[in-house]
Amino acid sequence: MVNDAWGLPPWLERGVADLFPAPRPLSQAGPGEASSSEALASRLVEAGRQGRPLRVKLGIDPTGSDIHLGHSILFRKLRAFQDAGHTAVLIIGDFTARIGDPTGKSATRVQLTAEVVAANARTYLAQLGQGQPKELSLLDFETPGRLEVRRNSEWLAGLDLPQTIELLGISTVGQMLAKEDFANRYGSGTPISLHEFLYPLLQGYDSVAIAADLELGGTDQKFNVAMGRDLQRHFGQRPQFGMLLPILPGLDGVLKMSKSLGNTVGLQEDPLSMYSKLEKVPDGVVAEYLTLLTDLDLASLPENPRERQRAMALEITRQRHGAGAALAAQADAASLVGGAQGAGAAAAEVPVASLADVNFPAKAFYLLSAVGICASSSEARRQIQGGGVKLDGDKLADPNQEFATAAELDGKVLQLGKKTFRRLVAAAPAVPGAPLQGAQP
Repeated sequence: MVNDAWGLPPWLERGVADLFPAPRPLSQAGPGEASSSEALASRLVEAGRQGRPLRVKLGIDPTGSDIHLGHSILFRKLRAFQDAGHTAVLIIGDFTARIGDPTGKSATRVQLTAEVVAANARTYLAQLGQGQPKELSLLDFETPGRLEVRRNSEWLAGLDLPQTIELLGISTVGQMLAKEDFANRYGSGTPISLHEFLYPLLQGYDSVAIAADLELGGTDQKFNVAMGRDLQRHFGQRPQFGMLLPILPGLDGVLKMSKSLGNTVGLQEDPLSMYSKLEKVPDGVVAEYLTLLTDLDLASLPENPRERQRAMALEITRQRHGAGAALAAQADAASLVGGAQGAGAAAAEVPVASLADVNFPAKAFYLLSAVGICASSSEARRQIQGGGVKLDGDKLADPNQEFATAAELDGKVLQLGKKTFRRLVAAAPAVPGAPLQGAQP
């Protein structure tokens, strides 16, 4: 993942999959291509000499409400730029989210309302650390000059028809159909709405509006980031660099981390759930998790795969919850998974699930779905029949096992596999309507 030819400092090169335009000797540079004097390393030196921080752009479309570790890779790199003294420009795509990024989609996305987008944006900023100390937040919201939060409705909502036609004139249908997602849909006869062609143009215009020096994106965003360069050039600006980072594999170690695939670790998950999930990541992706989600020196870690896995899980949990909570989660996970359902398990900090709304008598399969451990009763039946469910360390074998009252379950730990734990409590939450810790499955 590191390319010595880029000539960048280690903090910047770490985990980078692609950087464009890459530096080239003057003799090899064609029209519009980067020469050695236009390399990112040179622009960093130039900015330092001028006392001008680079403006580093990252755009996010708040089309959902949760951020997971896969998303956090880009924010970590943005934070690295902040810590090096540069200005992070976080663009909340409140306008573009209403169109929806067509990247990776096999059909036109449902357009969201402005109200839904605004609500999602608020949850995103909270998860990124707004209002929290910078030591525990993903981005630095505290240090003056290190962060600009912009909404692209500031400049996109006011575009008139002549300006929109100008944007459309910068690209061609051929260029749009060269984008893999559009090409696949066009080839299969799947409809492509005309407004979808606007998305990469509007996203690219964001770079013009904020005069970006560099844009961060996933490896699936190269087309959109390159469009920003084209538009900056059209409007007489110095084109930005594009820095692309890998797509993180999910907990299965194969498919990309995605909430729809159920293989994610959410930024808001409690310490025990976070640690327990990460501790079980397949060996083949541990190095990738360490590289992309931590600053640990891989060469200094133990060779034993299990120890490296635990070091990774502990460090990521520490970043989100602090050292004390991470160490407690590690100890609790060992106690619970090890089957020691005595005093150690009783004292473990396990996320709570209320039984207040469960109708008793309740069968085991219904209980799992009612408290949110399983998405449905049918899934709960499969998990129990597969031997993956325990109650206070004892395996539940019969999906139809019946519990008469909440009192007989009060305080017991319900466990699914080696990653999900809930301490059952008969009482309702102390504050009516307040979310329970770890209520997500």
